[in-house]
Amino acid sequence: MTLLDAQEYDQEKARKRWKRIITAIVIVLFAAGFVWWFRYWPEEHVASQFFTSLQKQDYKTAYGIWMHDPQWQQHPERHPKYPFNDFYRDWGPGGEWGLIKTQKVYGASTCPGGGSGVVVDVIVNDRTEHAQVWVEKSDKTLSYPPCELIFR
Repeated sequence: MTLLDAQEYDQEKARKRWKRIITAIVIVLFAAGFVWWFRYWPEEHVASQFFTSLQKQDYKTAYGIWMHDPQWQQHPERHPKYPFNDFYRDWGPGGEWGLIKTQKVYGASTCPGGGSGVVVDVIVNDRTEHAQVWVEKSDKTLSYPPCELIFR
């Protein structure tokens, strides 16, 4: 076959090729959108577990989630910076949020400038002011957020 004896253009073959290309692009875009939409799901899930434990008034489990240490009672000396009594004072019935009857994760985002964690915004007891917790990406420990974000 010489240069001037090129194959005839096959319209059906070209159409199938374009369909494959378009399908691949759509699948990649869908997968990217799915990953972007659920990028903070692990941190939102941890925050939801934490507030669900508070709602059940299971403060010991909630503290274990906060510290990411379910067996914290066997070695409470490992958490001297935020002992259980301080945690109970902050998150128990006498704390800022009182008894938690309802809770819903409203959103999540990172602080401006980035960071090693995610701020999770939670609607507690249908209050207009939302509770926010910082969830560390690496080990899923919770703490108070270093920045305050406004979720709309």
